[in-house]
Amino acid sequence: MFTGIIESIGTLSQIKTEGTNTHFYFSSPLYSELKVDQSLAHDGVCLTVVELIPGGYRVTAIDETLQKTNLSSWKIGKKVNLERCMAANGRFDGHIVQGHVDQIGTIQRILDQDGSWLVDVSYDASLGNVTVEKGSITMNGTSLTCFNSAPGAFSVAIIPYTYEFTNFHELKAGDQINLEFDIVGKYIQRITKGYL
Repeated sequence: MFTGIIESIGTLSQIKTEGTNTHFYFSSPLYSELKVDQSLAHDGVCLTVVELIPGGYRVTAIDETLQKTNLSSWKIGKKVNLERCMAANGRFDGHIVQGHVDQIGTIQRILDQDGSWLVDVSYDASLGNVTVEKGSITMNGTSLTCFNSAPGAFSVAIIPYTYEFTNFHELKAGDQINLEFDIVGKYIQRITKGYL
């Protein structure tokens, strides 16, 4: 389990394909604190560290993950938001994040507001995911608050610290991002709509 508070940025250094799996190699300041079999969120996608290498590590994504996230579009040199799983004695500075991406969203607009950035996001509402005004959303692994919530769209505001210390400063209109919708909202929606 994660909280959506990004610890560090990793840099994708190598990509290898093996059957339907893709191996991603990252350099990261966190590498000395990692161990094999550890869960690590990459732009909101929970992946398991399977190998440690000098200055970095390797994770493997299966076809299911590649189909439901933006990982298939990653290129060498990409900067990725990283968060280790929450310690049992940690604080919930963000919200409950599972590292299970629900779907891909698209950046529609980024507006510089002279001290913060307004980001408008669209997504395919036919998949059944919803946001609520002032509710939580995970965007590329980062816990944010939605507003302008509508079917298939929402906005978030990015403060300077988040803009600088995540990969948000590299985003532009048209980019695809990983979205994980609030787990509490997903359970409520499933209960009220039934299990059909």
